[in-house]
Amino acid sequence: MEINIHILLLAILQGLTEFLPVSSSGHLILFSKFTTFPDQGLTLDIAVHVGSIIAVCIYFSGTIWQIIKGLIKTKFIPNFSNEGNRLFWLIVIATIPAVIAGLTLKEYGMEWLRDSKIIGWTILCFGILLFIADKIGMTIREVKHLGIIDAIWIGCAQCLALIPGTSRSGITITMGRFLGLERREAAKFSMLISIPTIFGAGVLTAYELYQNNNIAALTEAFDGVFYSFVASLMAIYIMMWWLKKSTFLPFVIYRILLGSYLLLESYGYLTPNLQ
Repeated sequence: MEINIHILLLAILQGLTEFLPVSSSGHLILFSKFTTFPDQGLTLDIAVHVGSIIAVCIYFSGTIWQIIKGLIKTKFIPNFSNEGNRLFWLIVIATIPAVIAGLTLKEYGMEWLRDSKIIGWTILCFGILLFIADKIGMTIREVKHLGIIDAIWIGCAQCLALIPGTSRSGITITMGRFLGLERREAAKFSMLISIPTIFGAGVLTAYELYQNNNIAALTEAFDGVFYSFVASLMAIYIMMWWLKKSTFLPFVIYRILLGSYLLLESYGYLTPNLQ
């Protein structure tokens, strides 16, 4: 079977950057600007994100099984005395703001956000914000300590991730750290709330491709899902291992360097080839 190198490289890039707080969507857009490959567009972007979500489900299979058991036991009725049920509804609450914001942006178009200047500013500024949150945030809370208000705050922060370069994981981890979550716990909840948001976008995209009878694009999307899944699973294990004893500082430094370079490039201080 012939491997589409473009899709393979995109999927690996997505998998390695989705759960690191460096912005996978920003890297996917910049990929076409730094290489000879054409911009893959939102469809393939979403497809490789779906592969990352499958990896999350595998890594946190125990937590997801706890959620399923809690929902069955409580008949899906909100019951915060049941840990699985409570976590499910917190994920739902944190997802609602992003769904509303996503549908709104989809209505008005999102292509204008795929701009190097925007990506440069968001990578830089939200990287600095992550540093501040990680520096001053307490590390005394776990996911089991989160309440409805916490979920709303994290969900609202997730809306900002619709702007490329922000980093969905980065901004939700940042809010989690401001709320006092431990680093691994902030990363865990960030990954869990990514499941419904990206899964929903993936299902919608697949349906649109099917409706348009775009079988070729659908096949490419499935290839991207598989490759991204493998790379994402590796990235999750690496980050969770790293956060056992370290901070987010390396990711902050990377974002500051990359963001600064993109801004210098975009505003013409370096070779002006990014548009």
